Amino acid sequence: MKRQPMDTAAYTEQALIGPCFICRLLAGDPDYAHDVVFEDEDHIAFLDRWPVLPGKLLVCPKQHLEHCVGDFTEPAYLRMMQAVRLVALAAEDVVPGERTYLFSMGSQAGNSHLHWHVARIPAGVPYEEQQFDSLKFEQGVVVMSPQERADLADRLRAAVAARLARG
Repeated sequence: MKRQPMDTAAYTEQALIGPCFICRLLAGDPDYAHDVVFEDEDHIAFLDRWPVLPGKLLVCPKQHLEHCVGDFTEPAYLRMMQAVRLVALAAEDVVPGERTYLFSMGSQAGNSHLHWHVARIPAGVPYEEQQFDSLKFEQGVVVMSPQERADLADRLRAAVAARLARG
């Protein structure tokens, strides 16, 4: 897997002073375009622009919510988790790995729009390099060509569609 260094200073600056990237994506701003793999009335999932692991995805409510529990009614939270599960299962169908990590990060200071990360840890990664270590930008981000990203997004969309068709 090829990696390149991450410009963490530029990323931090964008997160702190830039517009909400998820809201900009949903508004159709081409500067914030991502490879969408799932979308319904209330949720969207897309490939992470700066993946620390191959095939890393983000799953978000379309509404700009900021708190991963308190901003939801119980039925809305359960629907959100169904969307996360659907995307995670599709990732397991497409992206090889030994485990799927699910987590929500962000801050009131930056990247405040709630989002869940779906990340597959590749098989064979030594234990010392798994978990938190594998999620650090300092390890670099996975490099994919535009065609590789498009192909991966197509396979993930197909896996989501197949899972939806099975019910």
